[in-house]
Amino acid sequence: MAGLFYKLGKLAGPRVRKGKWLWTSLTGTTKEALHAEYDVGRDMAAEVRRQLGTDDDAETTHLVRDIGRRLAACVTGQDRTFEVTVVRGETPNAFALPGGFVFVTRPLVELCERREAELAFVVAHEMAHVIRGHALDRVLSDSATAAVSRAIAVRSGLGAWVRHVGVKYLTGAYSRDRELGADELGARLADAAGYGRDGAVSLLQRLDRLRAEGMADVLGLGQYFASHPPTDERIRQVKKAPPV
Repeated sequence: MAGLFYKLGKLAGPRVRKGKWLWTSLTGTTKEALHAEYDVGRDMAAEVRRQLGTDDDAETTHLVRDIGRRLAACVTGQDRTFEVTVVRGETPNAFALPGGFVFVTRPLVELCERREAELAFVVAHEMAHVIRGHALDRVLSDSATAAVSRAIAVRSGLGAWVRHVGVKYLTGAYSRDRELGADELGARLADAAGYGRDGAVSLLQRLDRLRAEGMADVLGLGQYFASHPPTDERIRQVKKAPPV
């Protein structure tokens, strides 16, 4: 989703306006831009944690955070930071916010059968959305920012805006091209971190089997399949991605 600078200013006030300006301006350094984007995501992430609640299973939390650290260490340029959190939820889901905040639900961890290589692809895919700017562009989109939403955001900050539009908006799919681009970069990142690409392929194949067996709606994955590119196309994208 493409966004314009002036939309961001209406959406979230001076802090976010500065972040977008730094991102696009020739006078702002990359480090300053990333720091400003982090501030945007931090406000939103706090509200997401409040709404969903964090998972209290220490083993699952350690597993996912360790994967996140390994992947983050392979990101080119260490000015960007990532934080991966397991949140409560009834369906398998993962999403990212500007600034490097990645969330996965416990059902998603179980869908991956707790296999590190599969989870690494999921987390890396979400990291790719942050690296490519997709997560920030989602915040800029007019599709969920009616005048009342923008007014709330300017008056009370991004936390109030998230409460108004709902977490569901933040978890939706991106465009087909952006999802495929995140698959490609995610596979390369998982490869660089030593997880390889077999986990990505095995997870995508399992998802396709679940769809074929009519289990998508039972598991709450119906919207996921409706909004993401066909599985075979995603697998081709993962396999053909050049090495890092």
